[in-house]
Amino acid sequence: MTVGSLFAGIGGFDLGLERAGMEIKWQVEIDPFCRAVLEKHWPHVKRYEDVRAVGSELEWVDWICGGFPCQDLSSAGKRAGLDGERSGLYREFVRVVKAVRPRGVLIENVHHSWRQWVPVVRLALWRLGYASVPVRMRASDFGAWHERRRVFVVAHVDARTLRVESWRGCWPFREVAPLFAILDADADGVRELQQEGPQPDIGGWASHGYRWPPEPDVVRVVHGVPSRAHGRWLSDRVAALGNAVVPAQVEWIGRRILEAESQVTHD
Repeated sequence: MTVGSLFAGIGGFDLGLERAGMEIKWQVEIDPFCRAVLEKHWPHVKRYEDVRAVGSELEWVDWICGGFPCQDLSSAGKRAGLDGERSGLYREFVRVVKAVRPRGVLIENVHHSWRQWVPVVRLALWRLGYASVPVRMRASDFGAWHERRRVFVVAHVDARTLRVESWRGCWPFREVAPLFAILDADADGVRELQQEGPQPDIGGWASHGYRWPPEPDVVRVVHGVPSRAHGRWLSDRVAALGNAVVPAQVEWIGRRILEAESQVTHD
């Protein structure tokens, strides 16, 4: 199963879906530092610089994935929403989907502002003929030391593929399953996310007698960044890591997608 990656960053989506068993065919990323990382790890994959400048020349793929910029949706930004210059690029995502017409689409963005973007994105995909379901999860559900909630929208041209009753049984950490929310595909793509059960206390995690906060100081604990690093190199790397998705989350979704596609094929 082939994948095209929009807003590829340093390849969090790409790595996760590749580990699930998919093949990356092309990537679109405007940041030079991130493109250098992609070039190192996917040297034979076709790359493009600007999502606004690509369209029908892109090779057809089974799935298109990506997380459009969150700066205008994030609580740390100006909160301009989808009318903002950065987060408004979701329209380019939708435009590329319309041009390429993949079988499926996987989109990610921040959780706390999901009401601003999830219904809008799902409705735009529905108008193109895609049924969709939203999935929300935390990095800590996959072993990370921080919360980092995100929402993923999984969309497909065949609504049968999104019959996801069995997904809950595959959840990797059942003790935190109440934060996992997924809905059946609905007609207009604008049904709201629903909370499944009470939200647990996640004020921090105890480890070897120490208490870690849900959101650590990213510069202090970023894995792979030497303590002596400084200047532009550090800022580029921290920004790239901060914008990346957790590959383990995407791998889990990718495996569920492959299982669902296989089930529909056998049906």
